[in-house]
Amino acid sequence: MKRIMIAAAALALLSGPAAAQEMGFDHCVLAGRLIAEAGKPTLTNQLIRIRGGKIVDIVPASAGGSCAKTDNLSGMTVLPGLVDAHVHLLSELGPNSRINEVTQSPEALVIEGAANAHKTLMAGFTTVVDLGGEPSAIFALRDGIAAGKLDGPRVLAAGAAITPHGGHADIHGFRPDVMAGLDRSNTCSGADDCRRAVREMVRAGADAIKITATGGVLSNTKAGLGQQFTDEELKAIIDTAHALGRKTSAHAHGKSGIDASLRAGIDSIEHGTYGDAESFKLYKASAAVLSPTTLAGATVVAQADSGWLTPAQRTKALEAGPLMLDMLRRARLAGVKIIFGTDTGVSKHGENAKELALWIQAGFTPSEAIRAATMGVAEHYGVANEIGSIAPGKSADIIAVAGDPLVDVKTLQNMAFVMKSGEVHKGP
Repeated sequence: MKRIMIAAAALALLSGPAAAQEMGFDHCVLAGRLIAEAGKPTLTNQLIRIRGGKIVDIVPASAGGSCAKTDNLSGMTVLPGLVDAHVHLLSELGPNSRINEVTQSPEALVIEGAANAHKTLMAGFTTVVDLGGEPSAIFALRDGIAAGKLDGPRVLAAGAAITPHGGHADIHGFRPDVMAGLDRSNTCSGADDCRRAVREMVRAGADAIKITATGGVLSNTKAGLGQQFTDEELKAIIDTAHALGRKTSAHAHGKSGIDASLRAGIDSIEHGTYGDAESFKLYKASAAVLSPTTLAGATVVAQADSGWLTPAQRTKALEAGPLMLDMLRRARLAGVKIIFGTDTGVSKHGENAKELALWIQAGFTPSEAIRAATMGVAEHYGVANEIGSIAPGKSADIIAVAGDPLVDVKTLQNMAFVMKSGEVHKGP
């Protein structure tokens, strides 16, 4: 019996911290200042120890460890990788946007998306949610990154947005035969047809379902920014997506579409431009979140007189864009849960962190804004056990900047170090 107890004690030692020390670590990161989780106290002189792409533990720097490689970031602030809940990796707004719709093949879109994904990762965004792109291209890009064949953030992808015929995500302004050729089975009319569209997008590989509940700024049609799906269609889409285990996001500018989506059980509202006090009560009653994309609003206002937005686009840009920052301020004061989303692809890829500075103008503290861009998105999409903070067992998604983003959030626009899943993509 005594021998058995001694053997058991030895086994316990081999499976505990001593065994970890003996086995060593693939990688260690020495953090001068560590924001392991936004909203919690900043630590100093900490050593993050990593094995197999996962964080093993965080210890005082003096503890050391058998590290195959150590990145010395003692003069920097270290944070978890940032997360953007609304991007479009396959495109970027510009003078050629209209012609690209009818000339770029899915293969060309993957190449474009790979370049944009690299920019996004270099900017410190280690996870993104792509809410609208050619399905075969965005799913191929997502899977290529996941397989380690391409550099980029991990991607959750919705594929093509579910839209009513003639709605925001339908094809507009081309010859009928061209528009028919560009159809991606994402258009629908009537509750049953909309259930079909959701099921087909899930079958194609969608991780989440995007809905265009209202008109949009960049669709080339004078259809306004109000509700486009009927209440019955919205309910059918959302219920079907939930039955298939998918979160739902609604592009929604006008109050009618925002409120109808919230009543139908939507999980997130993207943009939310005309939300008011009644809308904010609906957010809280339904536990939905707001992804405000204020950077997209600022971008379309700046581009309104560029000469290459169509008249329909320009009118809507000048109508909606200036309202988004004030809506965000009011939503925060009302206690709406808000997650970080930029609609990058409208703005330039790699500049996602500019959204954070706009949130400060809307009254957020840097800590609040950073939490929304880390744990906020991770919790909403059910992946907080993997990303969103620097903690044992989580993916080693680690970024660093000079200066202190809790004092000046703009420091996050100049990323000095990027690690994703234990692999350094940018660093000293």
